[in-house]
Amino acid sequence: MNGLEILGSDEYIDVAGIKKVPAKVDTGADSSSVWASHIRVNKDGVLCFRLFDEESPYYTGKTLKRTNFKVAVVRSSIGHEQIRYRTHLLFKIKGRKIKAMVTLSDRSKNSFPVLIGRRTISGKFVVDVSKNHTMVRQKGHKTKLVQKKFREDPYKFHCEYIEKAKKGVKK
Repeated sequence: MNGLEILGSDEYIDVAGIKKVPAKVDTGADSSSVWASHIRVNKDGVLCFRLFDEESPYYTGKTLKRTNFKVAVVRSSIGHEQIRYRTHLLFKIKGRKIKAMVTLSDRSKNSFPVLIGRRTISGKFVVDVSKNHTMVRQKGHKTKLVQKKFREDPYKFHCEYIEKAKKGVKK
């Protein structure tokens, strides 16, 4: 396929020198996103952040600083908007170094600490979603618990989860 290397739906990548970080490849996402914590802009206008967080095995505690950064309004697939900082990070994907524009976000609840969007891989790779390269499993997978509660009492489930979600109340 035009000599482009093939990526699976997930890959191990290097991020800013941190090796073998699992990443979700998402061609439905426009931009890439990295789990960041301790995000702040200091009085000198410098963006400071740490990759990942203390609970992550990839956390180093090293503070990264950027003077070249932007803000972006990011809209999720379900319409929620957030303002996030955007900056460049160096990725190494399949041995290829890529300077990628990423948004910094709390991905602690996501299965993958890094999301690679189509802008990062466009013209560099093709994606074969039938290929998976990481051993990451969906953490915090709640489907079985939700299914159990639904089977016990569909009406109670509807009131407790669906109606509250419509009203913006988190369970």
